[in-house]
Amino acid sequence: MKTKKEKILRQPLSNRFVHWVTAISIFMLIITGMGQMPLYGRYLLVQPFGTQWLLSYEATLWVHYIFAAILMFVVFYHLFYHFMRKEFQIIPKKGDVKASYEIIKAMVLRKHEPPSEKYLPEQRLAYAFFAFSIGLVIVTGIIKVIKNISGVQPSNGVLLWGAQLHNLAMVLIIIGIVMHLGAFLVKANRKMLPGMFTGYVDKDYVKERHSLWYKELEKESKKDKNKRKVL
Repeated sequence: MKTKKEKILRQPLSNRFVHWVTAISIFMLIITGMGQMPLYGRYLLVQPFGTQWLLSYEATLWVHYIFAAILMFVVFYHLFYHFMRKEFQIIPKKGDVKASYEIIKAMVLRKHEPPSEKYLPEQRLAYAFFAFSIGLVIVTGIIKVIKNISGVQPSNGVLLWGAQLHNLAMVLIIIGIVMHLGAFLVKANRKMLPGMFTGYVDKDYVKERHSLWYKELEKESKKDKNKRKVL
């Protein structure tokens, strides 16, 4: 009879909410943004059922605005939530590039990985990449919207660079998504997947791959036990 594996909470509800709302918003922004270029009417030979609205510039524009507003809300919520709670584990640290190289080298050579915290160095770097790309797409998106406000007319140079950088940001986000999903081709990384659905990952996985974080959890657990004894 198999014993039930112990679980550790890795991604609380707030993190999962931010992750999935951001993912859905970005997906909708990409497909509606491409619809405004317009690409579907020119190059899509077969129109799948239920996607005819993508041929309408007005429809894609309003859907684009709606999900842009949702993305901005979730970004500000994410920043405010973690700032108030002083949770900065995902912020890149000095030496993350070298540490990422060491971890990747260990995986390729099938050697034991260096001890890691709650987030791997490459996860912190990926977070910074997405933060920059999403920040750029929001700022340039606001510039593109400002031109539609009556009485406000940015210079042609601002509009040109705003549009170009907005497109660049979209490309960077797509590259980031491909790399993010591609990371799960590595078997060791797949054990993190349950955390984004249920919030929990196996205790053995944490103990083996995130040993520094595991030690912190043990210290917190001991402190809680001592407090209970005092009470």
